Amino acid sequence: MENNKVENNKKQTSKRSLSSNPLAGAATNPIVDKIVKSVVPQKTENTPKKITNPFSEKTNSIVAKINNFNTYRTNNRMYSGGLTNPVTTNDRIINYADLLQELGENFKESNSLSEAFSSINTTFNEKMDCNFTAFGVFHEKSKCINLKLYTKRGETYSSKILLSDENNPVIRCFKNSMPVSQDDIKFLNIPYMQNSCALILPMRSVNQSIGVLILGKESSNVNVNLLELFANYLAMFMHNVELMARTNKYANTDTLTSLYNHRGFQEVLSSELQKAEDNKTHLSVVMLDVNNISKINRELGHAKGDEVIKLVAEKVKQNIRPSDSAGRYGGDEIAIIMPNTDTKEAKYLAEYITYCLSCCFVDDVGPVKVAVGISTFPECTKDQEKLLILAEQAMYISQAKGYKEGMSAIISSLDFNFWDDVALNSFAEILTKRHAQIGINFEEELLDKFNNEQIKSHNHLVEMATSLAGAIDAKDPYTKDHSTSVSRYSEALARAVNLPEEEVERIKLGALLHDVGKIGIPESVLKKPDKLLDDEWEIMKQHPVIGAEKVLEPNEALRDLIPIVKYHHERIDGKGYPENLKGDKIPLAARIVSVADAYHALISDRPYRKGMPVEKACEILRMGAGTQWDADLVRHFISIAPSLSTSV
Repeated sequence: MENNKVENNKKQTSKRSLSSNPLAGAATNPIVDKIVKSVVPQKTENTPKKITNPFSEKTNSIVAKINNFNTYRTNNRMYSGGLTNPVTTNDRIINYADLLQELGENFKESNSLSEAFSSINTTFNEKMDCNFTAFGVFHEKSKCINLKLYTKRGETYSSKILLSDENNPVIRCFKNSMPVSQDDIKFLNIPYMQNSCALILPMRSVNQSIGVLILGKESSNVNVNLLELFANYLAMFMHNVELMARTNKYANTDTLTSLYNHRGFQEVLSSELQKAEDNKTHLSVVMLDVNNISKINRELGHAKGDEVIKLVAEKVKQNIRPSDSAGRYGGDEIAIIMPNTDTKEAKYLAEYITYCLSCCFVDDVGPVKVAVGISTFPECTKDQEKLLILAEQAMYISQAKGYKEGMSAIISSLDFNFWDDVALNSFAEILTKRHAQIGINFEEELLDKFNNEQIKSHNHLVEMATSLAGAIDAKDPYTKDHSTSVSRYSEALARAVNLPEEEVERIKLGALLHDVGKIGIPESVLKKPDKLLDDEWEIMKQHPVIGAEKVLEPNEALRDLIPIVKYHHERIDGKGYPENLKGDKIPLAARIVSVADAYHALISDRPYRKGMPVEKACEILRMGAGTQWDADLVRHFISIAPSLSTSV
């Protein structure tokens, strides 16, 4: 009867579904509750609190003593049934209800297996006076049981028992899933350990043994059935921890390359950047992209493209250092985190990886060539997202250069001029396509870079202004090259009225930046094909002030351009904006740019009309002379307009 009961308990244990959280529910497990109720008398009003001890002095007859002793021994034989609780062993009472409750608390309060093992050992020492507790876990690849032993004094020992050692009681217990009792612990192969009795219990989960639990305790003094149940419960806990670790690994692992996926890569980078900041060390991000991968996917199929990406990932894994981490950053890009690595070292390592890849040939593709971009903390930036953006930008530039030279180019974000057309366009493309969701705004980043740039020369300033103006014009597809054209027309008009060369250059630069304030105007307003509503027009009218105060004012080298940018929409009759200035109160430079701006707008195509011929545009300027524009400037401009290029 008792054997049937034990077998039923075993079946219930093996059929129990795995918990999604290995740390939850251990103390209130229904299986444990049921077993506790079966072996522990439940207190009622009629239950006496007095503890019955078979070796009590109140047992007077020798026959009664012998009968009690035999009953005690029989009830503790392995697989022979339960034991009245509590039990006195070596002058210590084992209260199994308290034992199970505290073991359950061990599970709930542990964040890892090592914490659980340590706390379980403490509980067994305190509640059962065990000399030690050992946990043996089966390792599939090495075909052995890895043992971790905790002593009562807090010492820890490790040992390994091969599965081929069939005479070892640990292996017998593991293979037969049966408890084994030993009078000594020589089988543990741990020198200097104080000798002790040992009870070896199988740990089973999902109908298979995963290890053993060993207690430094004589088996005849404990309830083996209950402890075996606990060992199985511990096995399920360990199994759930393993499943959670696998789940977390898969959640952060790319299935194609087995590298970190985007999420996992970001988490590792965040952690490594914090270490680099705390330790004041360098950290480099190396980003690789296969040249012509889009063409490979298009012409040879995505399976071939995946083959190439897997090859790149495999070579990266083989050639990075143990401290480095790699992840699939985007669809085709693979990024490498290199702690304690400056730009020079990162270039050297990247060069070796590209060499290894160039030695690999893929059918129908040939040698694998990659574009490589590098950015380094803290020289390039201290911000995680910007560090990735700069590495990606450098990779785009490497890609363009690699196509031209037919080889892998390794480019650092410190190697190129930010205001170069290729660099600026790649920066805009990255932010627009990939990073818009993280709240990094291209215009704000551009403006921040512009205001923090160290001006080296006038040519450098003109180059920056030209790039900035081009980026602003790119927001409006109907005004392509508008700023450069207005600058050219303004320069011509300034020369026509015989202004000094220095003033001509100032007007030329001011005209180039006259619409820079549109950096703060929503694209929904800028790109609206229909006539603007009143509230939309009020928003549009803010761009001269935005340009003057937000863009030019913070930059000392550009402050003398503020009158041009701020007042180029004022009218001679005082009906302009933003300050309704009249006549000569409008700076001459702003009046010149106003004429040039209006002329280019008239000859340019608009969503609602085609660009006007030069003659028609000049006629409109003549009609507005003296009211909207300076009459003398209009007269001079009309005289030179036919000689100006009208291409837009």
